[in-house]
Amino acid sequence: MQTQFGRFGGQFVPPQVITALNELETAFEAAKKDPSFEEEFKYYLKQYVGRENPLYYAKNLSESLGGAKIYLKREDLNHTGAHKINNTIGQILLAKRMGKKKVIAETGAGQHGVATATAAALFGMECEIFQGSIDMERQRLNVYRMEMLGAKVTGVSQGTATLSDAVDVAINAWVERLDDTFYLLGSAVGPHPFPSMVRYFQRVIGEEAKAQILAQENRLPDYLIACVGGGSNAIGLFQTFLADQDVNIIGVEAAGKGIQTNQHAATMTLGKESVIHGMNTKVVLNAQGDISPVYSISAGLDYPGVGPEHAHLQETGRVNYVHASDKEAVEAMYLLSAKEGIIPAIETAHAIAEAVKLAPTLSNDKIIIINLSGRGDKDVEAMYNLQESPQKD
Repeated sequence: MQTQFGRFGGQFVPPQVITALNELETAFEAAKKDPSFEEEFKYYLKQYVGRENPLYYAKNLSESLGGAKIYLKREDLNHTGAHKINNTIGQILLAKRMGKKKVIAETGAGQHGVATATAAALFGMECEIFQGSIDMERQRLNVYRMEMLGAKVTGVSQGTATLSDAVDVAINAWVERLDDTFYLLGSAVGPHPFPSMVRYFQRVIGEEAKAQILAQENRLPDYLIACVGGGSNAIGLFQTFLADQDVNIIGVEAAGKGIQTNQHAATMTLGKESVIHGMNTKVVLNAQGDISPVYSISAGLDYPGVGPEHAHLQETGRVNYVHASDKEAVEAMYLLSAKEGIIPAIETAHAIAEAVKLAPTLSNDKIIIINLSGRGDKDVEAMYNLQESPQKD
């Protein structure tokens, strides 16, 4: 298995965790070679998650912007409303195979927490979710959903009380419970083998999208766009297309209130190489070289690091990483809602914002695929509380 991506990745963890990670890698490699594991995984993706989901031609949005044709990969139509369920089903099947009875996880926007609690309920496992107290407040409905599903939601008030701190506490809790507990990591981050595992379980996004666009357009897209926090939805879409050099790939991170301020999560734009959460990757650092607090209107994108494969893809030039501000994301959220009757998650809206900029610059024979990574039900209350919405035409 690939343990690093160029010089990024690795295992920067205490010795006792190395032992647990090696056990995890061995189990994962054995599962991948077992046809019955893949068969069970695909069964639940189809019969429980509801795959395959559509690749939808957003005709109204495309015509309103002018230029390229825009397709939406509808991960928002999955059970629980986001791409996260692909990974949680895969990992919890692995946990079951390893004989684990309990799962713990971190969550920011709450979608991974909900997906983990869902999978734990399905397979009868005890479940605890760690979430920053600030994220708990702005995602109260998802907290309640997790609790409805039987999970214990533990608030994290240390540091910035957001996703990065939730990861810290979840990892520490896992270290204390290695014997009977499986850490169900939600993004393509962390020490090896987590980034490779998450990529493996999310690859279905890109595999479906490639087959679907070939069936509908008889050719590959010109551009792929996905939002990037830790980067699981993006790596799931990108993976299958990386060898297709004519396909331009764009990851969109959160610029928050502007990259000229200190209230952003623009890791790929302004980050430096460092170690966070057991991996060597790009990290937002302060002047003293310490991990810096980050900010985004999106609870799923305010992470000071990024998956190591993304750091490698940026360094090699295969993927172009850009950024969208809070304002641009909110405007894009309202635009897609008004034009297509689809309310996207605020995370996803960052990717929509890039398409709003890009599509009009392209000819109408060009094709863009956006990964619509999640639906916006969870964000409607927060948008309402902004008490300020963009002018709608």
